[in-house]
Amino acid sequence: MPTWGIIALIIIGVLVAGLVVLYIVGRKLQKKQDAAQEQMQASAQTTSLFVIKKDRVRIKDAGFPQIVINQTPKYLRRSKVPTVKAKVQSKIVTFMCDEKAFAVLPEKREVKCVINGIYIMEAKWARGGLLVPEEKKTFRQKLADKYAAMRKKSEPADDVKKSKKKK
Repeated sequence: MPTWGIIALIIIGVLVAGLVVLYIVGRKLQKKQDAAQEQMQASAQTTSLFVIKKDRVRIKDAGFPQIVINQTPKYLRRSKVPTVKAKVQSKIVTFMCDEKAFAVLPEKREVKCVINGIYIMEAKWARGGLLVPEEKKTFRQKLADKYAAMRKKSEPADDVKKSKKKK
């Protein structure tokens, strides 16, 4: 067998072993995430709060307690997270928010939310209604819109078409 064939077999073997390891690690992480999600759901409570401001801010700049900052991994401390400043009863509290809940939370309105500690898991109801998140367009839809706009620009007006046909 030629040497390039042996090298190719070794590379294929390493890739297959890597995929198997990634599959096993992924399953373990998925089980951990499911267990954590169940635990969060079990200790969650529904409360009414008045949303003052919502923004994406770095964890250090959000005003969270030092314990929260110390518990976050170092590689995530610089990333921006969705935060909500809200009034709960008579206190103003800064909450970290789930992406889905952040998209539907309206500002300057009273909202009923499912929270766990300083984490807003879900927005259930709001006076005046929850916001409807915009659906993101796919690459194909964006191209179709551009094509339609270009085609509309290049077509002459209807009056010009009719006058050209009469001649």
